[in-house]
Amino acid sequence: MTWHHFILLAGAHFLALLSPGPDFFLLLNHTVAYGLRAGLLTALGIACANGIFIVAAVAGVSWLQDSPVAYWLVYVAGCNYLLWLGWQFWQAAGLHGGGAPSAGLAARQTAFWWRGLLSGLLNPKNALFYLTLFALLAGKESTVWQRSAAGVWLFVAVLGWDALVCWALARPTSLAWFQRQLPLLHRASALLLWAVAAGMLWAVRGVFQAG
Repeated sequence: MTWHHFILLAGAHFLALLSPGPDFFLLLNHTVAYGLRAGLLTALGIACANGIFIVAAVAGVSWLQDSPVAYWLVYVAGCNYLLWLGWQFWQAAGLHGGGAPSAGLAARQTAFWWRGLLSGLLNPKNALFYLTLFALLAGKESTVWQRSAAGVWLFVAVLGWDALVCWALARPTSLAWFQRQLPLLHRASALLLWAVAAGMLWAVRGVFQAG
């Protein structure tokens, strides 16, 4: 892998991080509603999901790209997860109407990590980025060590960026403002997640109609 290819890969990856998606809204809700620790656990889960795809890409696994059945299973599972997560946020808007976070979820710290992991694993954008663009820019001539070094960089970039987002959201000034808007934030996030899921399903409507 040349430096030129690595810079292109890192640049495309960073631009993807800047684009708000389901992972961002999950980080936003968890950090504002449950605090910095919950946000960081969510960020770690998201990073681990990215790490799984990175390992697959480094190892040369392209089953998702080569198998239409596997791709559609991940695609449909991702849509369903977004719909379910949106419903969770919509329900949380009522629970947080008085400003008190849900003690049930807060008591299960691992739940934040699991939500982050599932969000990252069931996001087709993550799978396709690592299993297609990563393989393309890394090139067949790159060694396992070169791909591994690039993968470590991408993993650290995901974890570092998401942790930075959580830290910024948890600052007293921004946190106080977001917490006042928490019910609205939950409902807006739910609508956005449902819109993303609907858009994903609409984009492949021709496939289902043909079937």
